[in-house]
Parts: sequence; C-alpha cells; structure tokens
Amino acid sequence: MFTGLVEEKGHLISLRRGADSARLKIKAGLVMDGMRIGDSIAVNGVCLTVTAYDIGAFTADVMAETLAKTNLGALQSGDRVNLERALRLGDRLGGHLVSGHIDGVGTISKVEKHDIAILITIAAPASVMRYIIKKGSVAVDGTSLTVVDHNDESFRVSLIPHTAHATVLGGKKPGDQVNLEGDMIGKYVERWMGVAGRKENESEKTTQRGITADLLAEHGFI
Repeated sequence: MFTGLVEEKGHLISLRRGADSARLKIKAGLVMDGMRIGDSIAVNGVCLTVTAYDIGAFTADVMAETLAKTNLGALQSGDRVNLERALRLGDRLGGHLVSGHIDGVGTISKVEKHDIAILITIAAPASVMRYIIKKGSVAVDGTSLTVVDHNDESFRVSLIPHTAHATVLGGKKPGDQVNLEGDMIGKYVERWMGVAGRKENESEKTTQRGITADLLAEHGFI
C-alpha cells in the first residue's frame, strides 16, 4: 500500500527483457535506506518487489501482464522514474490510498501553464474514467493528484511547483503515456453496490441496481 507521495526520482540503469518479462535496475538514494529483499517499491506507480540491491541501486522483475498494462516496458536507460516505499502503519497519509495496481495507461493530450500551476489533460480509457470524479483523487505515474475537471474521455489535473519538480510529471509533454490508478475507495463502493443490487434483484425487492433512496435508508444513510 502506498500514499502517492513520491519520495524521489530514480534513474533507470537498465531494462533487460526476457522472453515474456523484464528486469529493471534503478539508481536510487532515499528509498535505499533500510531496503531488504522482498520490499515493495512503487515505480511510476507500479508496485514491484525488490529482488536484489547494492550500493545506490536495486533490481526488480516485471512480469508480462505488468509490461502489457503499464508504461514500464517503454522505459529506456537514463529515464527518470517516480519512487515510493510502501506505507508503514503509523505513517501520515498525506496523499490517498494507492495500491500500486494500475487500471490503465493514459496519454497526455495537453500541457498548459497557469500562473504557478501546470495543468495537464490526460486522455484515459473507460477502465479509469469510471472512477474519475471532480475533486476526487487519482494516481498518475504513482503521484497522488486531485482531479480539476473531466469529461467522458479525459480529465485534468494541476501540478504545484513542488510536485512538478519532485516527480517525473513536471517533464511530461503531449503524447507521453502515464500509468493511472483510480481511487481504491471508489472501487470498493462500486463492487459493494453491484453485489447489493444483485442480491436485491434476486430477492425481488427491486428491479433497479445501484444507489436508491430505499437502499440508503436501509443502511442508515438517510
């Protein structure tokens, strides 16, 4: 589990491809402190497991599914990546709950400067847009951001100068791909509402799925 607060930008030393996998070696500093084999590290928002490390660098394996569903396979030696260690119980949760399991890859369609802020518009697949709400949270390359606005096919986020400097997002341009993870709480609500709707249909209490006034009253919300 992560928070979406990027700790540092690492540098990709190498990406060695296997038949259906890859092995990343990443130069890092801060996240190396106390590192052990088996630790979880979010690399551009993707939860990876440390398989080896030495002074100033660590290695992680990437399976075929991850290469297919994220932007890690497009990385080249020298590229910078966002890095965050796993959340510890008792840590401050300054961002939002991030699992490190990517919902889809988006494409940056517009980058605008507005006073001190950088506004980034991202075209995203339906698998991501279903969890996007105005003022809600989204993880972009592992960075916890707030949705400024959205339409059916894209959403916009705003970077303050610190975020632009401390993460790889400050150097992104139109056409670049980014890893996207929707809000975890929204996913659980969606799943629960689907199950609740099916149970009600099966018991013939209602033929309508989703949130209704009766459902909210039944569970004490109104």
